[in-house]
Amino acid sequence: MSTLIKLGLFLLVGILVYNRFFGTNEEQQQSKEVFKKTGDALGAAWNMLKSEKQKFDGGKYDKVLDQLGSAYRAVRSRAQYVDEKVLQRLDDLERRKASLEEQLDSIQDADAAPSPPPTKKGAKADAKAEQIKAGKAADQQRRKEALQRELDELMKDTDQLLKEAQEK
Repeated sequence: MSTLIKLGLFLLVGILVYNRFFGTNEEQQQSKEVFKKTGDALGAAWNMLKSEKQKFDGGKYDKVLDQLGSAYRAVRSRAQYVDEKVLQRLDDLERRKASLEEQLDSIQDADAAPSPPPTKKGAKADAKAEQIKAGKAADQQRRKEALQRELDELMKDTDQLLKEAQEK
C-alpha cells in the first residue's frame, strides 16, 4: 500500500515538474500555483511545530501538572469534609497525573538526546538518515499531541471532581 502511495506521489510530482517547464502557459501557471501553495502549507506546518516546541520547552506541561498537584493537595487537606468516593477518584487522578509526568519526562529525554553524526556513505545514506530523523520527529509530535489530549482529559476530570467536592 505504501509503495502505491509513493508511486502516486512520485507521478504527481513528475507531472507538476513537467508542466512547470514544458507545459502550456496555463499548465505552467497552474504548476507554479501548486508549488507556491505547497510551500505555504509546509511553511505554516513548520511554524506550528516550532511554536509547539517552544511551548513544550517553556514548561507548558510542567506548569499544568504542578497546578494539578496543588489542587489535589488542597482537596486532600479537606479530606474530612469529603466522602470516600471523592477520595478514591482523587487517588485515580493522582495516578493518572503521575503517569503523564512519566510520559512527559520520556518525551523530554528523547528531545534532549543528541542526533547521530552524519555519515559519509553517500547521498542515499544521508537521505535515509533524514527520513529516519523525520520519522522520529513525527513520532515525538504524535506523543506530544497524545500527552496534550490526556492532559486535557485529566484537567476536565479534575475540574469535575473539584466541583463535586465543593458541593459536599
